[in-house]
Amino acid sequence: MAKKVEIFTDGACRGNPGPGGWAAILRYNGHEKIIYGAQEYTTNNRMELTAVIEALSSLKQTCNVEVTTDSQYVCHGISKWIEAWRKKSWRTSSNKPVKNADLWQVLDKEAKRHQVNWHWVRGHAGHPENELADEYANKAIDEFQREGN
Repeated sequence: MAKKVEIFTDGACRGNPGPGGWAAILRYNGHEKIIYGAQEYTTNNRMELTAVIEALSSLKQTCNVEVTTDSQYVCHGISKWIEAWRKKSWRTSSNKPVKNADLWQVLDKEAKRHQVNWHWVRGHAGHPENELADEYANKAIDEFQREGN
């Protein structure tokens, strides 16, 4: 039987584009792990995607995963739009290249390794895990900038 894992993610950006951070909280069997990181020049959407990718890729075996994010872009992209993008060779319905296709392709691959249910929550609305993920995404930017990157 596959392990049941809860994942809560968030991405942040100071300027869009600008320095960005991502964070994920992973919970399994009463244990909690927080992972986070930053990039010098990126967008909020790229950080939202990176948070989920990093969380899913950190799982060593196939799991039943509940992913909670405040990004409608991530939720809609992975559950509504990705099939059409894949069929159209990563082009939109208006035949333009899909933005962030590099990350969508990685997320697609990682999500297929697991049984994933996607959940959206309103950001900055008091959801405890979303607030914590936001705190760590911003901490990632602070640490990155403090280290002179």
